[in-house]
Order: sequence, then C-alpha cells, then structure tokens
Amino acid sequence: MTLPSTTLGDLERRDQDLRGLWARRGLLALLALTVTAGLVGLLGVRTATVDAEGSGWELELEYPSVARAGLDVPVTATVRRAGGLGEKVTLAITGTYLDLYETQGFNPEPDATSRDGDLLYLTFEAPPEGDTLVVTYDAYIQPAAQSGDGGELSVIDGGRPVVTVDFDTRIWP
Repeated sequence: MTLPSTTLGDLERRDQDLRGLWARRGLLALLALTVTAGLVGLLGVRTATVDAEGSGWELELEYPSVARAGLDVPVTATVRRAGGLGEKVTLAITGTYLDLYETQGFNPEPDATSRDGDLLYLTFEAPPEGDTLVVTYDAYIQPAAQSGDGGELSVIDGGRPVVTVDFDTRIWP
C-alpha cells in the first residue's frame, strides 16, 4: 500500500476561502441593516394622507402606505361639503383592497352596503348638523397578507363619482 505524498490535496483553495469570507460578511451586514431598520422603526406602519376636491365636495383619506401583517393600521375617510352633506353620503371603495384587512367594522356603521364587480358602496346617514362626515375603519393587516394592494375611494353623488382619491399600501414581510 502506497501512502499519498500529501494530505492537503482536497482542501479549498485560497480564492474559495475569500469568496466564502466575503459572502459571510455580506450576510452579516444585511442582517445588521435589517435589525437596525427595525430598531429605529423603519419597518413599522407608515401612514399617508391623500385628498381631492371636486363639484363642491372634499375627500381626505388617511391610510397605511406601508405596514406589516398583524399590525393595527389607521384608515380614516373625511368627507366635507360646504352648505351640508344632504341626507345620505355614499362612498365607493375598491372592494379587493379591503381583503388586506381583518376588521371590527366601520364607525359609524353604514346604513347600507352593496358591491358590484369592482367597488364596495357604503351609504351613511349624514350628521344632523355640520358639513363633515368622518368614517373610520377599525382594522389590522391580515396575518397571511404577503403583498399590498391599492385602490380608489370616491364620493358618489347622483349615481356618479364626484371626487376620487387613489392610494396604495405596501406590506413588509
């Protein structure tokens, strides 16, 4: 039986050692950045506000622009109309957008709801005095939500949208 001349023949070469070293350093740096972002609050809920005016109506929406699954998020729509809102106020929101949420409901509760292929229509009794209606949606992002969604919110008057805002929510893992 002949013994090999060296036992070092199957060891990694120097360039393989360096690639592994830099790969480990890169992964540790990525981990450190992620932990730092979480510690300073960059991975939590971020809200945004959009507003629009049209045909004497004003619509403002506060919504989560960035969120994570399982976290409570603010969703508040404010409708204003100088001279009063009339008897009823109807809002139409992209129906699939609400699939992101687990909810306890709207406050105030809508008097009537209906849905066509794309939109969920919510009809509220206008406040007895004043020219402002504030509707909140008590919700949190579904734990299984993996990606965000966007949509539109409109005030419907006379069967047609009179003012519309667009919005988009991104979900962090």
